[in-house]
Amino acid sequence: MRFIDETTIHVKAGDGGHGCIAFLREKFRPHGGPCGGDGGKGGDIIFNSDKQLSTLQDLPNNHHYKAQRGEHGKGKNCHGKNGDDLIIKVPIGTIVKDSTTEQVIHDFKENDENFIIAKGGNGGFGNARFKTKNNVAPKIANDGALGQEVCVSLELKVLADVGLVGFPNAGKSTLISKISNSKPKISDYPFTTLTPNLGIVKYGDYKSFVMADIPGLVEGASKGKGLGSQFLRHIERTKALVFIIDSNSDTISSDYEILKKELVNHKPDLDKLPRILLLSKTDTISDADLDKKALPNDLEILKISSLSGKNLENAIKSIAYLVKS
Repeated sequence: MRFIDETTIHVKAGDGGHGCIAFLREKFRPHGGPCGGDGGKGGDIIFNSDKQLSTLQDLPNNHHYKAQRGEHGKGKNCHGKNGDDLIIKVPIGTIVKDSTTEQVIHDFKENDENFIIAKGGNGGFGNARFKTKNNVAPKIANDGALGQEVCVSLELKVLADVGLVGFPNAGKSTLISKISNSKPKISDYPFTTLTPNLGIVKYGDYKSFVMADIPGLVEGASKGKGLGSQFLRHIERTKALVFIIDSNSDTISSDYEILKKELVNHKPDLDKLPRILLLSKTDTISDADLDKKALPNDLEILKISSLSGKNLENAIKSIAYLVKS
């Protein structure tokens, strides 16, 4: 399944049906009064958030959406049927923007939210509506109103409590597979993770938080370099950040500063989030060698091994505390 997190679509609500011009013609009433019915209302275009969806993949296959128009009015005061609404399913976390101004129109944060993005046109009045004392046989009716038409950009930002940040092959996917229900692809080569992975991490009695693993970042990611750059938006909504760095790196402190700089360059507010640093793969390096390395001194640091399970419970407790703080 392709992961699509942005697309642009054109939507057109249904036009209203036209009002009808008709006169009652029955036996013994050859000159009956006006009986033209009203046109039906055009269908609305409605976005609906669905927790079962995790990508916008279905939308690029259809860039144009059009709702049903209302039926025209008929004689004998028969009103036209309203057009059916068109419902477009989107994942929770989808932001709807005006494609021209980039102004946010709606932000879906809950399941089963409905938002009318384009309203159908009202049906026109039939000539029965225009009968007056002075005009008992009106020969006028209204056309139905046009349905609203708009071009919108859809942008998906996953909703997670914790953002997992690190360089390619740092052990992010292995970690999230060990402590959550997520089962990402794991291989011993860079850029194995090509899309964000969400995992639910359970702790304590009936408590949990959602962790997002985005593709590995490289220096310059905030300016478009590497695979992780296009997915930085997915940690904008998080409550806490978990940095993960391979304990075998000889430049742990500078690695941390590079990762932090890329996040701040993307969105300065990310620097305000509580954070923790996990040094991964400690089963492949001795404690003595690791203790010789320069480490950052402005955040909590835990030495973990996802393969052996070393310190994973303590890591979960520390992360849960950050989420609640």
